[in-house]
Amino acid sequence: MSMTIHATVQPQSADAFAALYAQVQQFYAHQMQLLDLGECERWAATFAQDATFDVPTLPEPVVGRAALAKAIGRTAAQLAASGTRHRHFMGMFEVVEQLDGTVGVRSYAIVYASQIGGESQVHRVCVCDDVLVRVDGELQVSTRRVTRDDLA
Repeated sequence: MSMTIHATVQPQSADAFAALYAQVQQFYAHQMQLLDLGECERWAATFAQDATFDVPTLPEPVVGRAALAKAIGRTAAQLAASGTRHRHFMGMFEVVEQLDGTVGVRSYAIVYASQIGGESQVHRVCVCDDVLVRVDGELQVSTRRVTRDDLA
């Protein structure tokens, strides 16, 4: 299922779009670094207070920063206990500014799993559909829906 793109704002200048695109890329680079380092609270702070996080590895969507930090904390602890390190690579960003001021972002995410002292391999290939909002001038995820290529 793909992201629903609503009517967009009038085309902006190439410079304005380039600045937005660069900001989106930096946002995800920072967010994924926090995730991979197990910085659960700081990672959760990149989401809006009432954000929704819907991934197929969890039985139901996670809502709110505290619940996000707790869910990621469990995963970080499991990875550490198993001697596994994850690295999330996101790219192929489709960035669409919406009339309501939100920013729709569709991207591909590849998750690599490395057994510490062993081999690295592709763990998952996913599509990530996000709605970003600005809070005090900073981008935050309002909703995230992740789908996996290996699941129907």
